[in-house]
Amino acid sequence: MVVIGIDPGVAITGYGLVREDGQGQLALVEFGVIQTPASQAIPDRLLELHQRLCDLLRFHRPESGAVEKLFFQRNVLTAMNVGHARGVALLALSQAGVKVAEYTPMEVKQAVTGYGGADKRQVQSMVRMLLDLEAIPQPDDAADALAVAICHLHAARSFSAYRQAGENEEH
Repeated sequence: MVVIGIDPGVAITGYGLVREDGQGQLALVEFGVIQTPASQAIPDRLLELHQRLCDLLRFHRPESGAVEKLFFQRNVLTAMNVGHARGVALLALSQAGVKVAEYTPMEVKQAVTGYGGADKRQVQSMVRMLLDLEAIPQPDDAADALAVAICHLHAARSFSAYRQAGENEEH
């Protein structure tokens, strides 16, 4: 199964694609960022973000996707722009027919490190280890997106195990 994780932002949106094989082994497919120029108007930046996400989705055809939920921001303008980028990401995934899940930063940290209060460096180090990479993925937004994808794979695995246990109890 291939999953795309998205860490949304208007200036920089991180993305990460991870494959899980039948034995639960994770492998990196691709990661990176989509940057939009600050000199452009917000609607133009959102259009560019949408187009580039759609291109990624058409190329990789992930079976599932996950987007980081917005957490409280002190800067209202930043929070609004992240919300706009989240909406664009959710729209692109939905248009591509990709099942979507959303996770809070704490849920991502918990899934990747086992501790919801982990710091950014701990999460990035675990992403490197789980994907068997030589170095921590850069920039941070891409590493965060990979963490979102890994979180989703762990959640999907847990849900599948839970569902199977319930089916076994019924028989």
